[in-house]
Amino acid sequence: MTGIRQLHMGITLALAISIFGAFVLEQGVYLRLLLGLALGIALTKGAIGFAGSINRAYRRGSTQLLQTLMLLFVATAIINAGLLYGSDPGTYNLWVNPINIGLIVGGLMFGFGMTLSSCCASGVMVEMVSDVPRALTTLVAFGFGVFIGFPIQSSSPLVTETLFSTVSYEGQGVFLPDLFAWGPLNGYLMSILVTIAFAAITIKLAKKYENKRKQDGTYLGVDAEHNREPSQLGERDVERFSWLRSLWSMNTAALVIAVIFGVMMATTSSGWGASSPFGFWFGKLLLTFGVGIETITDFTGRPQQVFTTPFFEHGVSVQNAGILLGTLIAVLWIGKFSSPCKARYSFKQYLLFALGGVLMGLGTRFANGCNVGALYTPIANFSLSGWIFFATIVAGGIMGNQFARKVKLIAAAPACQFKSAPSTP
Repeated sequence: MTGIRQLHMGITLALAISIFGAFVLEQGVYLRLLLGLALGIALTKGAIGFAGSINRAYRRGSTQLLQTLMLLFVATAIINAGLLYGSDPGTYNLWVNPINIGLIVGGLMFGFGMTLSSCCASGVMVEMVSDVPRALTTLVAFGFGVFIGFPIQSSSPLVTETLFSTVSYEGQGVFLPDLFAWGPLNGYLMSILVTIAFAAITIKLAKKYENKRKQDGTYLGVDAEHNREPSQLGERDVERFSWLRSLWSMNTAALVIAVIFGVMMATTSSGWGASSPFGFWFGKLLLTFGVGIETITDFTGRPQQVFTTPFFEHGVSVQNAGILLGTLIAVLWIGKFSSPCKARYSFKQYLLFALGGVLMGLGTRFANGCNVGALYTPIANFSLSGWIFFATIVAGGIMGNQFARKVKLIAAAPACQFKSAPSTP
């Protein structure tokens, strides 16, 4: 299929989905569809993914994506501060999550799992467009992990109770503006500066690591990142629809996602979440196989409604589907669509993909979210828990990649090309 034909198909698909959704979906759900479409397009255009930030660094030596995520976190936090300043935080559903053992355990599990499946919760929807066998295996296993973790999330003190909290979220978690309520702008200025400081420290460490990989000769780079560098993007083509066909730099994509997140906060009073619907979908799957609704609700501790609500009436489920469709649209615009079912894997690889999905799903219940629900949204909402989760998924990602190499799921580590200088007589 030619690039031009794919472009036309992508434009047609985008218009059809937008028009169909406007007439069929309830307005709040339709908004979620549009947000999902926009996220899918931005993630694909900029080659951005949360799991990739750790995997690319470990496997290829590149920390460009990790550095880009820091820009995303800071930009989104600034936008959120603009929304929250002068208003009652209680009017928003801020994800100020508990700081506890569950957060650490969940982060380690999630970080480990995302290395085996090479994706995360939102990433699995993106990957469904290019690699159905791996993505679908991960999705089903992810849903199973979320489902069996529901009882833990709702009842275990290791998950529900917090070791630290602040006045606005007493017994819930640490809201950074509370710590600096004495400062300018009701604490939001200092909270932004703290966010910038955490991001700057991360970027400094990331650059140091990448430079070491380059010095050792083990830096491999990532083609998708190289193709999106400003020097490679060059001047924009003047052909019709060239703005649809072009790639975005990762920084551009990050800023677009930050704006989408801001729109999401302003219109829904809540941040970006993705993982809980996977557990709901798994419950729906059990219903189709004859498992009683009372059995499911008694086990999970979740209300019957979350398992019986039709798919197209559940906003976040539609938003997740929108990410998949937005990815498909972007791939067609770029002209890079090919069969998503052509990949061939061994039984061992499928088992490892499934293990990764289960670990991620279960990890989200311990940590009260995934890379968007326990990392991105909490950081944007000035919750200290987000940065703690970030540290744990990095640790879990390193351990997961080490394991993946031992079981030959990923390529062996590149040989060190560093040569010591010859000794002088």
